[in-house]
Amino acid sequence: MEKELKVQMEGILENQGLARAIAAAYVSQFDPTLDELTEVKTAVSEAFSNAALHGYGGEHTEDVKKTVTMEFATVSAGTIMIKVMDKGCGIEDISKAMEPLFTTDTDQNRSGMGFTVMESFTDRLKVDSKPGQGTTVTMIKKLDTYYGF
Repeated sequence: MEKELKVQMEGILENQGLARAIAAAYVSQFDPTLDELTEVKTAVSEAFSNAALHGYGGEHTEDVKKTVTMEFATVSAGTIMIKVMDKGCGIEDISKAMEPLFTTDTDQNRSGMGFTVMESFTDRLKVDSKPGQGTTVTMIKKLDTYYGF
């Protein structure tokens, strides 16, 4: 049975906790281990914060609709797919952006480890982006404890 969920919310950092909670609620129906649950929540949190901070610049303005869409789906028994999408500024050089410690944060308040964390906590990570059009982060996670309920 395929279980899908699509959620759209304002792409501001204040919604990062909500994004984590939604991810936890979705993955909880598959009876994950605590480690698996934490890994999914952390990966989604990193993807959401990247969209809010880098895709939309982290600022809230009334004249621009800043939304982040999250899609969750089962792709096979015990394997879930999570997409986090924004319509922000996009990424010019995806390979460079995915390098550990690379950041566009000129104030150096960020570590540049977001994609590295996502990659380490999922089985597969794909980033599609076009400058001026936005970014889609797709994560695949196999849940080792899946019982087929």
